Amino acid sequence: MTVRVAPLLTDEETQELFEANLPVGGVLAVRMELNFQSGVPIELKRARFRLRDSQNREWKMLAPKQAVSRIMSAEGIKLYNPNSKKQSENDFGAHALDIKTPLDSAQPKRQGFLFFQTPDKGPVGNGQQLTLVIERLPQPVSIGLN
Repeated sequence: MTVRVAPLLTDEETQELFEANLPVGGVLAVRMELNFQSGVPIELKRARFRLRDSQNREWKMLAPKQAVSRIMSAEGIKLYNPNSKKQSENDFGAHALDIKTPLDSAQPKRQGFLFFQTPDKGPVGNGQQLTLVIERLPQPVSIGLN
């Protein structure tokens, strides 16, 4: 399996794609692409995706629903239309990386986003040295994001 991590999104890109400013809400979207190159299917649901900063603080991985709730909380949204929130959760889910389905030759390429929350729930700072570590695969993977 090969793993590619695309450049992190800017404030403008997150606003356009997710209709929210994720970095201000303390959420970082990491774009990933996985390519299957083996004969044995890989169970991604067992994999552990960890993001660490230069101070060795771990960023919490968020499900799409949790990312929406985090952004709403950061923006101080307390009153909302439940249907609108559900639509936002569905939109985030549509962009998320599917880690529930095994990676195999039937679907050799998969891409999407993983969402991470800053350790202090504050805004995502520019120029941070981040490392994505993927554990519980046939071989652990470590990728610098900057």
